[in-house]
Amino acid sequence: MRAAGVLAGLVLALLLQTTIAGMTMAGGALVNLVLVVVVFVALAYGAVAGLIAGMAGGLVQDALAGGIIGIGSLSKSVAGFLVGVLGAQFIVSQPLPRFVMFLGATAVHELCYQGLFALIEFRPFSLQYSTLAVQALINGVVGILAFQVVEGAPGLVERRRMRRASIRRRF
Repeated sequence: MRAAGVLAGLVLALLLQTTIAGMTMAGGALVNLVLVVVVFVALAYGAVAGLIAGMAGGLVQDALAGGIIGIGSLSKSVAGFLVGVLGAQFIVSQPLPRFVMFLGATAVHELCYQGLFALIEFRPFSLQYSTLAVQALINGVVGILAFQVVEGAPGLVERRRMRRASIRRRF
């Protein structure tokens, strides 16, 4: 069941990412939904799950985007694994530590991605710090909202079920 949820999250992120692909800022994407799902999986299920989710989501995203296949996959795998390891070492059950993890994962992903492109294409390493900061902030906000929705949904369903049961008892 857990694997099906992770797979559904990756598929949904890929579908949304490809539909909002036109939304960019200064040559960089405003949000990387696949990375958000990878970090979510790493925080929720651990380092190995983050590594596998990063590999799978990155490969599919690389294949859909064109270009060199594997760079995004390796970058997302590294970010997912590091977040999973750090998430196991520190308490990341509150929104602020999770937000910091999303910020850090975005920075690690972008550093790996740009570094690998610079190595493979023999070009100078260039990193747009303003674009990275905006993308990290948006990834963090989207990730925190995703955690709130996923963690709050079971309670919402249970409260609704209890409310219906109390209404039936009255009548």
